Amino acid sequence: MGKALLTLLAIAALAACTAQQGAMCTLTDMDSGVSVIWRPADFEDTGGAMIRVCVDGSCKERASGDPSDPIGRVSVQLPENIGAKKLPVELTVTPVKGSSPVKDTEQAQLAEEHPNGKGCEPVAWVASFRADPVKGLVSAEGFSLQGK
Repeated sequence: MGKALLTLLAIAALAACTAQQGAMCTLTDMDSGVSVIWRPADFEDTGGAMIRVCVDGSCKERASGDPSDPIGRVSVQLPENIGAKKLPVELTVTPVKGSSPVKDTEQAQLAEEHPNGKGCEPVAWVASFRADPVKGLVSAEGFSLQGK
């Protein structure tokens, strides 16, 4: 009986301690920003491309990458406390071989993300698109690494 009571008291003390600490948070970091992803193989027919993404006046650029790579990505970082704004996103895809550049502009609606759980820091404001060699900026929803 004494051991059972002692065990119950220990469990109650631990439960009270955990409840006072609040939410359990992981330690994942995340920056606010707009990301554009693509399959490098989609740009193989043009010998690759330079992908340039501009968000609200800030730009980042990189090569589309080796066609055997599963994914390419460029992100434009935003201020961490930017909030749920709508921002213009400009994409320029400049093919290595001969074709004309593809230019497209869309509006990004930033969404609130909590990588460590609700009530845990950091809070990031993010949006993502997919770069298509013909259509320009398209939704990243349903993006698959399985090919076209």
